[in-house]
Amino acid sequence: MNNPVARSQPPASSKSSAIPKDAAAIILLRHQSDPVSPEVFLVKRSEKLAFLGGFYAFPGGQFDANDAQAPVENCGDAATGVAISCAAREAFEETGVLLARGGEALTTGQRASLLDDLQSGRMSWPDLLRHYNLHLDANDFTFVGRWVTPPFSARRFDTWFFLVTCPPRQQPHVVEGELEAGEWISAKAAYERWQRSEMLAVPPTLHALRTLAAGLTEDLVARFLSVPHAHSEPVRRIEFRPNFICFPVRTPTKPPATHTNCYLIYTSKSVLVIDPGSPYEDEQQQLAAAVDALVAEGRSVAMILLTHLHPDHIGGVTALRAHLGNDVGVAAHKLTAGGLPEGIHADVLLEDDEIIELEGDPRLVLRVMHTPGHARGHLCLYESATGTLISGDNIVGLGSVLIDPPEGNMRDYLHSLERMRALPNLSVIFGGHGPAVANAYAKIDEYISHRLDREQKILQAIRDGATTPKEIVARVYTDVHPKALPMAERAVLAHLEKLETDASVTRTPEGAYRASVWPN
Repeated sequence: MNNPVARSQPPASSKSSAIPKDAAAIILLRHQSDPVSPEVFLVKRSEKLAFLGGFYAFPGGQFDANDAQAPVENCGDAATGVAISCAAREAFEETGVLLARGGEALTTGQRASLLDDLQSGRMSWPDLLRHYNLHLDANDFTFVGRWVTPPFSARRFDTWFFLVTCPPRQQPHVVEGELEAGEWISAKAAYERWQRSEMLAVPPTLHALRTLAAGLTEDLVARFLSVPHAHSEPVRRIEFRPNFICFPVRTPTKPPATHTNCYLIYTSKSVLVIDPGSPYEDEQQQLAAAVDALVAEGRSVAMILLTHLHPDHIGGVTALRAHLGNDVGVAAHKLTAGGLPEGIHADVLLEDDEIIELEGDPRLVLRVMHTPGHARGHLCLYESATGTLISGDNIVGLGSVLIDPPEGNMRDYLHSLERMRALPNLSVIFGGHGPAVANAYAKIDEYISHRLDREQKILQAIRDGATTPKEIVARVYTDVHPKALPMAERAVLAHLEKLETDASVTRTPEGAYRASVWPN
């Protein structure tokens, strides 16, 4: 295959965003693939992973310090050579496929032994290649793009993608670890699976599947590289699932988040805009352009919906409404509407279990859920046909959720989590910050368990003599950064309000907390 051409480094990322780490991935093609419908080896990431757990992807991972020590023949660029070395190593570690010349002389058992040497640390990747006279050749790796994770994620990667034909007599299999499944599947069939909302994937994976589904034509590489995102321009419009666009906008939100997710839910006729939160003009213009693109295809904006009243979710409402025309209504719960700042008015008041229908193809039916806890008027939206939940700030894709009284209420929050946990066929959660969550039920269970565990530790701290939120934080929140301690105090206060309601603690006239019920 073709030797990839090196490209310049991507633009410097925002100081408020995580710096992307270098990574590489292999798009593995079956040797006997049909040129009209090529097959790829698609893997599913373990749902236990904090980053994109449960997503479908290609084998790959971040650079290792030893990758640069492995020579790559016919490669005149050092950066490309390191990326090829990383991609080959990751493919070997995750699928057992050895993409090195000389590997054809090894038996299946010998390759398994080499993999064990590498994984156990008995031999480094460069040493393994040298010892067994194996050679990486850039002509076997076709560069098809370099994608950078959008800045809304706390974990970001600058990933090189390579097309590689699977060597004869080698059969990839998922090596236990970060992956839980893998299969040969035609690119067309995989993309159709995504279109049926049967899997989640990030933009570079979807772009690869769409490109390969069109066939192994002479312009294949050009088609891969035809989008600016393949040249390290971060994606703004992220469609993890058909008809649900995540459009992160930069906002003055709480760390570790730097962006708030605006969602554009669309059919062939309608668009629903959720939480246009940025107060910054450049971000507002980018969002308006994305909405305009959907409208230009024959759609109309049904409404702007607010999940809750926090500033990082409503900062761009006035600008977007003015751009679209003031006849576009704003919808919110009455408790949100009553607390909106001057200049933002809710025209439509939404209630629990109300239905929003978006006409067109496909016709989408969204159930409104009043889910207080993070905010009194907090709303979620559930689309039952695909099991899609827009969770606002009740569940997010990175960090944790602050419950800050008096707007926040821990008892209400836990009840709302239980309501979401009871939803049938829940398959994905689109939160107000960070990537989508594929392991939906496990994530909700994790949230509930985390809160209850904190509650027990707070109660124990009180039994051990702590009497104020600050003293409780010092005993319980030993795992947080000092800068986060003020927010931890607010969270403790929310727990204490719940414990008081539960009659587990009492408060003296002086404001000291005491345990009401002592263990036997």
